[in-house]
Amino acid sequence: MHFALEPDFAVVGEASDGWDALRLACELQPDVVVLDIRLTDLDGLSVAARLRQSQPRCAVIILTLYDEPANRARAARLGVTAFLLKGGSADELKQAIRQTIVTKGERP
Repeated sequence: MHFALEPDFAVVGEASDGWDALRLACELQPDVVVLDIRLTDLDGLSVAARLRQSQPRCAVIILTLYDEPANRARAARLGVTAFLLKGGSADELKQAIRQTIVTKGERP
């Protein structure tokens, strides 16, 4: 996906695994983190759980190939903003990111 071409997005980091994603999110403090649910070393939901504690204002969007009810439920408990299937369109992800940013702006 070409997020660099989106005028309202700024990609500030890209991680190679779960621990790297957590480190970068804590270091860069982005508004939104998009995570694959199946990362190496530390899965996306575990990263989301740790971010919820260390970076509570950071919104998380989870991407997955499999719509497993247990993962969807865990994501909801963790306050994940969106749970999207990888087979969806790039526009779905872009819309979820934009909606997350708008919603974050409305929070006190």
